[in-house]
Amino acid sequence: MKDFFGTDGIRGTVGIYPLLPDFVLKLGQASGFVLRNSVENRTQNRTEHLSSVENRTQNETERLSIVIGRDTRVSGNMLQQALTAGLLASGFDVIDAGVIPTPGIAWITRLLEANAGAVISASHNPVEQNGIKFFGQNGKKLSEEMENRIEQLLNSPETIPLNPRLGRLLDGQYTHELYIQSLINEHSKTSLKDLKIVIDCANGAASYIAPETFGRMGARVIALHASPTGWNINVNAGSEHVRRWVEEMGMLIQHYQADFGLAFDGDADRVVLVDNEGNLIDGDYVLGMLARYLSDRQQLLAQSVVTTTMRNTGLKTYLEKLGLKLYETPVGDKYVVEKLYEIQKTDTRQGVIGLGGEQSGHIILVDKDHATGDGIRSALYVIRAFLESKEKTMAAFAATIGKTPQIIASAYVGHNDRLDKNALNMLKIETQKQYPSLIEISLRYSGTEPLFRVMLESDNGIDEH
Repeated sequence: MKDFFGTDGIRGTVGIYPLLPDFVLKLGQASGFVLRNSVENRTQNRTEHLSSVENRTQNETERLSIVIGRDTRVSGNMLQQALTAGLLASGFDVIDAGVIPTPGIAWITRLLEANAGAVISASHNPVEQNGIKFFGQNGKKLSEEMENRIEQLLNSPETIPLNPRLGRLLDGQYTHELYIQSLINEHSKTSLKDLKIVIDCANGAASYIAPETFGRMGARVIALHASPTGWNINVNAGSEHVRRWVEEMGMLIQHYQADFGLAFDGDADRVVLVDNEGNLIDGDYVLGMLARYLSDRQQLLAQSVVTTTMRNTGLKTYLEKLGLKLYETPVGDKYVVEKLYEIQKTDTRQGVIGLGGEQSGHIILVDKDHATGDGIRSALYVIRAFLESKEKTMAAFAATIGKTPQIIASAYVGHNDRLDKNALNMLKIETQKQYPSLIEISLRYSGTEPLFRVMLESDNGIDEH
């Protein structure tokens, strides 16, 4: 078990170790040191044939770079500056993209052919928490091996040496426009001019980019929670709030006579929808809708969908009716991405899209340019599928996908000792004995928060949307 890295980078409460400026400074140095060594090892064989003069010329001109962005938390600037200082000390040029959705950093890292990307964000978590996660040059999260090597340096008492070629801090605000244009261009034949959409931006990273993107595509946008103060991210707003209190969004959709609503989380890698009748369209529904859309157009990778063990049985039943294969992974988007790339080796057709995700609304559409979940991009795909379906309402479009009764709950457990796998399995067996009608039981500790999560699902039929 790692000391610092969880399923989604390093997370914690700001001001409590490890989320302190001195630790984040060392994290910047350690990650820069490991990333630099990785790059140098990869290029060693490529440069062996060069003469000593050519080698020297290359070493003098080649620079390493990393793109950094953050969400709107008040602690973001402090942590970003500490991380930046460590990376500059390790010889990396740092491209500061400012406040931008997490998937924007992953995409920009690939576009600019930077050596890595980093995001300061705690996603849907409360404002007092924050986190740091890294992307490799391919836009995917760092491997377990890389995280382990970084942790070794973090745990070492040895001082990480300063690189004599210090990095430069570069302005990356121009990347916002590149990211917006990429979202629009992917759906260049789709016009939203006949739609009115309520958009909850969670007072987070989507606050400017989401309304701007949908507005440019012709939609009439009612932007909610799009005025971040540094303290109000995810406060009674965003995708997790809407999942719990969907009726609030439903009332607003009715008030504004909108066609449907969208809700993003703090860093905009998640999205959930609310249809015109006030029904929640979560990640399970989105996976079903996009699976049908992509499969009908022969664009679905290996005629399959990847989801986690927290998926609803209704989704499984629906995909089986479509003749599609369902793969399940442990909870965590990185496991979904790994499985999608594994499947990709079996289907080399051009233009196919790997589809996976989680009930939370973290939907992953993998192609040659994208390797992580993107809430805005996922929403655009759903809207495009809806418009091409010729259904008159979003409620009608989602109606064919049903769900079995399911309860998901969380309890705060702090950082005390945790039950091991055997104890959790015994608890699961006892629960099944007491409630034989349960068809799915999931008991686990969160990889991003000090929470214990429970999912129970019964066989009392399917609730049609």
